[in-house]
Amino acid sequence: MENIRYAEELVREFLVFRGFTSTLQAYESELSTEIGRNFQVDKILDLVFSEYVAKYQLDRLVGLFTFFKQCFTSPADTELFSTLVKLELSVLSNYLMQKREDWLAWFAIPYIKNPSFDPQFRVYFSKEWLDTLFLSFRNFLSGIFNETRIPALLRISTEKNTIKSLKNDIKQLNNKLAELQASLEAKEDEISQLRRNYNGAGYGNKNLIGTSTAGTPPEQEMSENYEESSTSSSMIQGFDSRSSCSVKSSKRDGKFHESSEIRHTEDEQVLVTEEDFPEVRVGFQETFLGHNSSISQCRFSASGSNIASSSIDGTVRIWTYDSSTPSSKNATIYCGAEVSALSWECRSDRLLLIGTANGGIKAWNADAKRVVCDLNTSRDFPSILDLKCSPVEPVFVSAAASTRHGSTIFERTGFANLTVWHMKTWKPLMVLPLGEDPPAITSLCFNHNGKILAASATDGMIHMFDMSAGLQITGWPAHDSPVSSVLFGPAETSIFSLGSDGKIFEWSLHNQGQILWSRDCSRFCNPESFNKRMHEIALDSNGKRLLVTSGLVRAPIYQVQGHESGLRTLPHSSSITSVDWHPTLPMYITGSADHSVRVTSIL
Repeated sequence: MENIRYAEELVREFLVFRGFTSTLQAYESELSTEIGRNFQVDKILDLVFSEYVAKYQLDRLVGLFTFFKQCFTSPADTELFSTLVKLELSVLSNYLMQKREDWLAWFAIPYIKNPSFDPQFRVYFSKEWLDTLFLSFRNFLSGIFNETRIPALLRISTEKNTIKSLKNDIKQLNNKLAELQASLEAKEDEISQLRRNYNGAGYGNKNLIGTSTAGTPPEQEMSENYEESSTSSSMIQGFDSRSSCSVKSSKRDGKFHESSEIRHTEDEQVLVTEEDFPEVRVGFQETFLGHNSSISQCRFSASGSNIASSSIDGTVRIWTYDSSTPSSKNATIYCGAEVSALSWECRSDRLLLIGTANGGIKAWNADAKRVVCDLNTSRDFPSILDLKCSPVEPVFVSAAASTRHGSTIFERTGFANLTVWHMKTWKPLMVLPLGEDPPAITSLCFNHNGKILAASATDGMIHMFDMSAGLQITGWPAHDSPVSSVLFGPAETSIFSLGSDGKIFEWSLHNQGQILWSRDCSRFCNPESFNKRMHEIALDSNGKRLLVTSGLVRAPIYQVQGHESGLRTLPHSSSITSVDWHPTLPMYITGSADHSVRVTSIL
């Protein structure tokens, strides 16, 4: 009853707003009678058979059935829709005025002497047929309005109450989250205190840290004391507050090393760090030396046959690692500004999109060897941070940002803008909503059918967009620091993210917020290197190996699936600034601050 009263108030408000005073009076009069409180099937039957049919009001009769049919557009209403169509044909048969092929025979009635005796029409002249039609229509209306369908106005109150209840639940969950965070911080303080007590407790009347023997380095004394106190391999345990995974410490070469992965054997635990990763076994390797400054991006084309690489001096080069390919395939593009994003068209090797730090977007046709379009983003968002082409549609998305003063690359990026562009008209289709003054979007990734777009932001969030609706469908805080790179897992049941804290997480998309896999690569992606540029991650075609850029001359290749731990790339002579995997082969590309780009095939 509450829903009905609320809906009645909405109707009254609408009639007053539109100035339908006569309708309002009739509406108030109907409401004053108890009979007007509930749905009346007989009212609609009188309207159809006593008004529309009897007074030849065909337009209103057709309009009423059109309204009924609009009510049953979902797949669940298929049977009701079919029944309604049959009823419509029967009612219109009674009316004898529908001008469609189904009614061509009815136009012969004026020329038939006794149509009531004609085999084709006599059934429609019988009282039994009219009574059956009347009863069928009555039963249909009673069923759809009293049992299966609730008018949209009556659902408003229910939805309002549902939203209110959900808001209360969210508030309670936020309070619970705050309590859990406070409890977690208290537990972390206790763990830190236990660590300090452990380190300061002393073994064999010696203090591990506080006192050191003259002439003995503290680190060496720690090692000696540790050996004295250990009849078996003692471990110090810590906890990562985000993934709740234990981190173990071990002694090696007189030093302690931390690792997030432990290999278990029957007798002991062997700790594994990136330093223990073996070098990749190289099938072949080719180095491209065509750039004159640090590499900013390098990308395989859709087929893997071509490579586009760019440098911070604004030069883009398209080349191939295959020596059998003629040099005419190579090309050089001068952009006049630092190149910050490269993206090949996903359906062919024909188009390459180039984004620059001054807001320019160029489309290079590799076949024609010319720029076919030169776009510019809004002056409010002059910095292109990423570009991604849809894998199925002729569209691409640009992640642009405003600029501001700052010492690091994240501090210099301001507010975000996500624009969807059409690749035939080269005009913007829409701007994806991000809220008021959103933090900059750093990385984009489409799923396999282009329906979902993932975007990472400088506030540590990952956002997910429904591209058909142009709306954000979900999002969650992934890192306590800016996220620099994001990509879907191989089965698209998970998503990988790299934060500026050097942590890599694989997030479940079925259970949002659940971490499936994680690594700490801060040794390679340290905060100092993030001051200069954003780091990247790349996943191979099988979804088993994850390659990461590095502030060092080598980069780690983590084993995401399988029993192996990982590999190390062969060294460049400077830091590794960009990475990508071949779309089908066990082959990767690395760009370096030493101006070189290297293609490596793994055995």
